[in-house]
Amino acid sequence: MREVVVGVDGSPGAGQALRWAADYAVVGGQRLRLVHAHVPYSRQYPFDLTSAGSGLEAADARSRSAAESVLADAAARVRAEADVDVLTELVEGDAAQALLDRSARADLLVVGARGLGGFAGLLLGSVSQRCVQHAACPVVVVPQS
Repeated sequence: MREVVVGVDGSPGAGQALRWAADYAVVGGQRLRLVHAHVPYSRQYPFDLTSAGSGLEAADARSRSAAESVLADAAARVRAEADVDVLTELVEGDAAQALLDRSARADLLVVGARGLGGFAGLLLGSVSQRCVQHAACPVVVVPQS
């Protein structure tokens, strides 16, 4: 089946991209794949945290739970507002790479202009910039209004 892939991260920009992608998928009769990438707490640091023990495992579990919540909330919002087949995918790792990997089998990749990362003054965020430059399918960058 034809597919529209959209990156979601809980940011206002991703919310606007999600609404745009859902509308597009409905009109085109495509399914909508929501992708959220997360990096476990224990992988965010370049030094050895093994002495942290179960505290680190608990932080990883909370981080994963928060990521699952972002994805579930986005899916619930789409299902409540649009008649479209919604798939969700939680990916461990880099957000841009996760979206680029999925662009290989997508008809369209949709991202927000800026997400939760820093450098708010940039016109395009680092994830959207990488997607525009390297995706295997057309990319729509939905600007924040």
